[in-house]
Amino acid sequence: MQEQLKLDNQLCFRLYTASRLITQAYHPLLRGIGLTYPQYLVMMVLWEQDAQPVNDIAKRLFLETNTVTPLLKRMEGEGLVSRERGSSDGRQVIVRLTEKGRELESKAACIPFEIAGAVACRGITEKSAPALLRTLDDLISALS
Repeated sequence: MQEQLKLDNQLCFRLYTASRLITQAYHPLLRGIGLTYPQYLVMMVLWEQDAQPVNDIAKRLFLETNTVTPLLKRMEGEGLVSRERGSSDGRQVIVRLTEKGRELESKAACIPFEIAGAVACRGITEKSAPALLRTLDDLISALS
């Protein structure tokens, strides 16, 4: 077998596995506040800045709008967000947090600390995390 085709030599496999395992670590924490991981990502975008167009949310998450739209519809059905047509451009849909969505922010505030504690036990510390984040940001930037 050619060396470059071995699974253990693939960056993509390591990134995929790390992503899947991190998402798994979030699952019980998010279940406790009634969110899925994709919903949590949308909520973080809206907690940073409320009342955003669907396109801006999708761009921030590096997703297509046709991926985000069904997610937002479900979130609206759960009372987390509201969607309305933009006043200046009727084609634009603005997403806003509802009161229920805003209240979840305080419930979710401990989640990053829980995850940081879980990964710190596995060697990623407060000191080493910024370098890892920079490396991942560089990779994302290069691939975008």
